[in-house]
Amino acid sequence: MPINSDIRAVRGLPGVAPTPGVAKPNPILAIEGVVRHFGGITAVDVEHLEIQSNAITALIGPNGAGKTTLFNLLTGFDQPDAGRWTFDDQPIHGMPAYRVARLGMVRTFQLTKALSKLSVLDNMKLGAKNQSGERFFEALAPWRWKSGDRSIETRADGLLERFNLGHMRDELAGTMSGGQRKLLEMARALMSEPRLIMLDEPMAGVNPALTQSLLGHIKALADDGLTVVFVEHDMDVVRDISDWVVVMSEGRLIAEGPHDSIGRNQTVIDAYLGTRHGDSSTSGVTE
Repeated sequence: MPINSDIRAVRGLPGVAPTPGVAKPNPILAIEGVVRHFGGITAVDVEHLEIQSNAITALIGPNGAGKTTLFNLLTGFDQPDAGRWTFDDQPIHGMPAYRVARLGMVRTFQLTKALSKLSVLDNMKLGAKNQSGERFFEALAPWRWKSGDRSIETRADGLLERFNLGHMRDELAGTMSGGQRKLLEMARALMSEPRLIMLDEPMAGVNPALTQSLLGHIKALADDGLTVVFVEHDMDVVRDISDWVVVMSEGRLIAEGPHDSIGRNQTVIDAYLGTRHGDSSTSGVTE
């Protein structure tokens, strides 16, 4: 699914300097002084980072760079030793994960979290917010929540069709392939009607045919007005769908900018290949 070139140009942040921590014209997420230690290891030490609204931002870096840890911190699945951040100008540091999700900032996981003993449809319905039937006294009066449940089911069916999973609606999630579970996680995340979706290695373990489908869906999310941040190791994927690239190494932000500038950045090349990689002519980052 190609991205309209005019839309892509705007989302590519023209005029924004490719400098670590650079300010963005319309950030939806702003991170300040976030630090996380594990014993004597500093897993994350991000002084300042802004994520542009309605853009696809890739978060890349060598293994152990702190990418998933940063995701965990920002979404309330872990707590930092220091730092703060805002989502749409609202402070959310210290919030539990469920409250972060309710505000419209959701994430998926590298290892999918589908509930294998529930149907695909029931997995989807779990992602919806503000379900009156989940409240104790409301649950005792089904006539008060049945109509809402039907609306949620209709929305779930629409998303399953969008992600080519409609035929598995009534199957147990445990029968799905790894790639189908990735699609299910992305579709379920959309049930909460988020404004920012964070995808942790969405292509990991997915066969090439399904990878193309996932790429199309991610592009469509931004075209629909969502902000997307994703962790990825495949630089062809990053080049294909990202509007902006952020690079971490050893927990720190070392570079950000359009893909072309990142591929020529010597600091990034050194972080991936080592400062003594022995080939000063290297012109891009590959993995």
